[in-house]
Amino acid sequence: MKRTLFTLAALLLTPLAMLRAAPLTIFTNGKIVTVDESFSITDAMAVEGERIVALGEKAKALAADHAGAKRVDLGGRMVLPGLMDSHAHPVGAATMEFDHPVPSIEDIPQLLDYIASRAKALPEGSLIGIGQVFITRLKEQRYPTREELDRVAPMHPVQFSTGPDSMLNSLALQLAGIDRNFKVPAASTGVVVFDEKGEPTGLMHAFSPKINAKANSRKPDAAQTLDLVKKLFADYNSVGFTTIADRGASQGNIDVYQALRAANVLTVRLRLSHTFSTGSLWRTTELALDEIIKHPLTKPDPMLQIIGTKIWLDGGMLTGSALMLEPWGVSRIYGITDKDYRGVQRTPSEHLAKMVRKVAGAGLQFTAHSVGDGAVKLLLDTYEEVNKDTPLRASRPCITHCNFMTPESIAQAAPLGAVIDMQPIWFHLDGATLLKQFGNERMSRFQPLRALFDAKVTVGGGSDHMQKIGSLRSINPYNPWLGMWIAVARECRYLDTPLHLEGGLTREEAIRLYTINNAKVLFLEKEVGSLEAGKRADFIILDRDVLTCPLDDLKTTQVRETWLDGKPIWAAEASR
Repeated sequence: MKRTLFTLAALLLTPLAMLRAAPLTIFTNGKIVTVDESFSITDAMAVEGERIVALGEKAKALAADHAGAKRVDLGGRMVLPGLMDSHAHPVGAATMEFDHPVPSIEDIPQLLDYIASRAKALPEGSLIGIGQVFITRLKEQRYPTREELDRVAPMHPVQFSTGPDSMLNSLALQLAGIDRNFKVPAASTGVVVFDEKGEPTGLMHAFSPKINAKANSRKPDAAQTLDLVKKLFADYNSVGFTTIADRGASQGNIDVYQALRAANVLTVRLRLSHTFSTGSLWRTTELALDEIIKHPLTKPDPMLQIIGTKIWLDGGMLTGSALMLEPWGVSRIYGITDKDYRGVQRTPSEHLAKMVRKVAGAGLQFTAHSVGDGAVKLLLDTYEEVNKDTPLRASRPCITHCNFMTPESIAQAAPLGAVIDMQPIWFHLDGATLLKQFGNERMSRFQPLRALFDAKVTVGGGSDHMQKIGSLRSINPYNPWLGMWIAVARECRYLDTPLHLEGGLTREEAIRLYTINNAKVLFLEKEVGSLEAGKRADFIILDRDVLTCPLDDLKTTQVRETWLDGKPIWAAEASR
């Protein structure tokens, strides 16, 4: 095994364009988990070029018949199909720290210290923007106040943004033209919060005002962006990913991916959900969709393909604006004072069915950021309406996030063939705060994985990776082994006992969540997602048996090697 890794280390120093798979490679003496329909396990696999050609005894027979075949002794290690992340934002995540490193922020004092340091580093009047520091993950479980932001940066406008919601300091409010007389534009569904005296608190839900100030930060050029995204993709490979979905791809993102592919240095398969304008004018939306539908990348391609579109239907669960069926409730955590407040619908219903009909009619997947159970129901009702005249099953209508989901919505999803991309990391990092906000009974509907599997609804695991490179330091963490552990253990940070353990999965199901289920969500199950003869040879070799190791050891699983299309693209030995 050690000799094999040293060979891989040498290969990985060679440009991908020069790599050539051996005519026939036989992997033996392993625990090869195929993740086929019966979840069968074997000890041998034969790979020819990009494809798996045989498993088990048939693979051993090929070895016997081909004296010149390359042989790899797995040394008893476990092999799984290459893992997939159903939801990431790679370009923004990779370039986020180009200007300066951003520290981990776990409480309000750390946040204020960071803002104070930025105020010292930037000229007076420069906008200080803080993104995606979720209040559910702060020890105080609340937004910073307008007064706290004023105290550490009185001469700088500050916008503390967390998802679609934000808190502004006094100067930012002034430069945005928001005072006691401000009215949210009629075209916006956002909310600006005022105190009992009628003054803006600085808090706003699903509303992003234009702040008349310059953000003085360095941006990477095209070459630097490519290098950073390559670095991120290598880190994805290091934790076992061979496929990533960009759930919010702009044309700028796509240009980056096309450049990487043209240079033959793309080390993950990419599936893209293209964004588009959802403004009040249908004709503008229609023209944007026409451009996506005729895009050359909508044609089938093993490495880079636009599979559909993405919109934002509601606000954030972690920030206080997800659209719920029942009121959120008055909340110190989220700054909610209206007892009837149910969140924000960001995309009006007026054109929703027309969007779905046009996208699905072109054979593409429609998905919408739908976090709260109200948004999930709205999207499923729309899918049901459209399905009457435009059958949807073949286009795999998707629900993105889908964190709160009622039993009625689960039952509604299955017949439609709806698929779900869900982020287990939210359960672990945010469950304690959400439990405090919503109570135990409502939390029984938070990420109901067991019910979804039992109802035969295809649900795949994602991260919603937004910022930073590093599978555990990132926002949100994209380590799939941590995700699998959460899906099984149902443990939340800061809670002493599992939360609704009855909603968890088995280890086999958790593996499916990041392999064959995601392959189905992303239209790849005929090519990858399981190790079967005829499929592409995307697989990983692990340092432990994730089916039998102590449960808590699952989350610290290490990948020894990652293979894509029958070629080694990452090895632990080479990365040292």
